[in-house]
Amino acid sequence: MQTGSTLASRFGRNSHIFRSNCPLGEAQMRTTAPSIFAEGKHDSRSERYTYIPTIEVLRALHHEGFEPFMVAQSASRIAGKSEFTKHMIRMRHAGQVQAKSEAHEIILINSHDGASSYQMLAGVFRFVCCNGLVVGDIANDIRIPHKGRIQDQVIDGAFRVLQDFEAVESSTQEMKALPLSRDEQLAFAEAALTLRYGDAEIAQAGGEQANSVPPAPITATQLLQARRQEDEEGSLWMTFQRTQEHLIQGGLPGRSIQGRRVRTRAVESIDRSVGLNRALWVLAEEMRKLKRS
Repeated sequence: MQTGSTLASRFGRNSHIFRSNCPLGEAQMRTTAPSIFAEGKHDSRSERYTYIPTIEVLRALHHEGFEPFMVAQSASRIAGKSEFTKHMIRMRHAGQVQAKSEAHEIILINSHDGASSYQMLAGVFRFVCCNGLVVGDIANDIRIPHKGRIQDQVIDGAFRVLQDFEAVESSTQEMKALPLSRDEQLAFAEAALTLRYGDAEIAQAGGEQANSVPPAPITATQLLQARRQEDEEGSLWMTFQRTQEHLIQGGLPGRSIQGRRVRTRAVESIDRSVGLNRALWVLAEEMRKLKRS
């Protein structure tokens, strides 16, 4: 294992994740996300499906200066499908070093079972809490179907995402400079609770109808609690960070709709993690625009 690495662990209940302070080697990636190295496409794919293992794409990106720092893979309950299932890799370009409190990351998502095309997103990694954000609608969301010259298209997509980081950095710095009142922080946290718990899927999981969503097991005040001293100030950026970390990582004590004591769960899948992360970023962007106007 490389120095500074974190052990592979559960990514919610449906995924595994491995993150390191150093670029990951292929052996480390294979242990956590073997579908990156799939030797063929799933039987359900047609002849039109261009199969190129993700590892070959990563090797091509490596030659262009991109290194992986995190991998995750979804689990599958379908026999024989786990080696083809969805996986996610967070990469940094050679120019991204740990000189600041955050690093810009390019997120690559793929599968070999038809669940995903090649998808590329912008991300931000915050070192103090080892927490990875996903940028919302100010950066390109690039999707590349499994057809044609995939490697060339992915490399081109990676550099297109890289170009978006100027806008991401500008937005981040403005969020850091915008103070929020306590009422504004609570409003942000309440909206974030709705994003996490206020959907039909959660309602049905709780035994309710889609139009009768059970209350969240935690409060907005809990989402604003700082896990470390560095996170206590009241800017929009730090409000966003505290809220995002609590919702994605879970672990807060609360009460179920039946009144039982519970602890909130980490977000359970790659799709839900990316979706919630992006929605929270858009929420922060909208708050930034309101404060600026």
